[in-house]
Amino acid sequence: MIEYLDLLMFAALMVAVLSGFPVAFSIAGTAIVFAFLGWSLGAMNISLLGAMSQRIFGLLTNGVLIAIPLFVLMGAVLEKSRIAEEMLDKMGRSFGGLRGGLGISVVLVGMLLAASTGIVGATVIAMGMIALPTMLRSGYDPRLAAGIVCASGTLGQIIPPSTLLIILSDVISNAYQQAQYEQGKFAIDTISVGQIFAAALLPGLTMVVLYILYILLRGLARPADVPVLKDANVRLPLSEILSAILPAILLILAVLGAILSGVASPTEAASVGGLGAILMAAIKIGKARNIVLAGTVSLVLLAIGAGLYPVRLQRSDLGAFDYLIGAGYMVLTLVGALAIFLAVKQLIAQKTLQPVLNSTLTMTSMIFATILAAGIFSLVFIGLGGEERVHALLSELPGGPTGALLFCMLFIFFLGFFLDFVEIAVIVLPLVMPSLILMGHDPVWLSVLIAINLQTSFLTPPFGFSLFYLRGVAPKDLSTAQIYAGVAPFIVIQILAVAVIWFVPEIATWLPNLLF
Repeated sequence: MIEYLDLLMFAALMVAVLSGFPVAFSIAGTAIVFAFLGWSLGAMNISLLGAMSQRIFGLLTNGVLIAIPLFVLMGAVLEKSRIAEEMLDKMGRSFGGLRGGLGISVVLVGMLLAASTGIVGATVIAMGMIALPTMLRSGYDPRLAAGIVCASGTLGQIIPPSTLLIILSDVISNAYQQAQYEQGKFAIDTISVGQIFAAALLPGLTMVVLYILYILLRGLARPADVPVLKDANVRLPLSEILSAILPAILLILAVLGAILSGVASPTEAASVGGLGAILMAAIKIGKARNIVLAGTVSLVLLAIGAGLYPVRLQRSDLGAFDYLIGAGYMVLTLVGALAIFLAVKQLIAQKTLQPVLNSTLTMTSMIFATILAAGIFSLVFIGLGGEERVHALLSELPGGPTGALLFCMLFIFFLGFFLDFVEIAVIVLPLVMPSLILMGHDPVWLSVLIAINLQTSFLTPPFGFSLFYLRGVAPKDLSTAQIYAGVAPFIVIQILAVAVIWFVPEIATWLPNLLF
């Protein structure tokens, strides 16, 4: 029995999580119970838990993970200020004249929300409240409508920036460093968040194309499932459409552009995204609109100017022109600060800021508590010999490196039926990734394959979170069975996307190789 404590520990974790007890406490509690059980049976050195304090300190000082609450804040502001709803309404009406146009608009808005929020729940709920009733009233097949909304919402996990990609980049980077240490390399390379974002961008857009192609083909094969909107003849002015989607596009370009170009770190870009979302929300509210808009432009000019012509006033060799530029930067800073103050004041007056902060703190606490608990779990699992067992299992599988990777992908896909992506990413991946990298697999390519695989965990019954989100806001006449049936084709599409990235790895590796 002693030699199987690691397997019993993993099985006990599955039972604890499925029992409905809070995940973080289930992970930590299981680890502590088996740590003392292993110590009492002589299977584990309890002093190994002394490394937990270092892990906690490392987590709290991890500059990469600081980007998570900032990106969550950005998404929460866009959700609570109803900017997402306006985008969906305008896009749906503009594409309504095309068969399947409303479904395509849902996918496109899901893509924009994914790139600007990275939060699956916010996207699914917003589109479930606005687009789903419209699709059902227009005669869309209920199963197809539910599938489109759920699948489009999960794009927030593969299109950067997203919390999944940030967590994944940290896990992959640690696994890559561990693999290099085991190879005897001490001048190690690392994997950055920017590389993972760049690697996921084209695959994410590929999935958007596959979703749209499916909707169009469904319209050709079964026209009754995707009818044309009845009020499709009502054309919206181009200016009205641009006013709804252009701010989000600019915010996306600012955040991703800063990261991929190397101008800013992910944390710095995330702070720009959060601030940009607050200013966007204030402009939408309309009070002191001109001042907030002027402040936004001032901050953009300040960022561009400071990058092109930095001025350090403490230097002694500055000329009159430098002081003039410095004074201009000060004016831009004051105008921007005034805009931020007015924007926050408006969000408080509209009672938007408090729910935004509540949502941000709740989600951030959940993620970090899970990561902390997973740190305890992995220490105990390693102490019980689980890491050696995983390495031995993967090395003995038939098919070599390909067989090991296929087994891991199938195992992760199976776990997605029962566990959230955070638990899988911080518990399972640190155990299998070093072995896969040692077998010769490209860590950046691996990260994209796993990210798409983890994305399916939001769609797979019975515990897919997108299904629960949609069930909470869907009309009562839309049954749970119809929601499950609706997501099935999109799960197949995501499996197809994994196969495409597997056989054409350049889709994932070309952009990061070009930029980094």
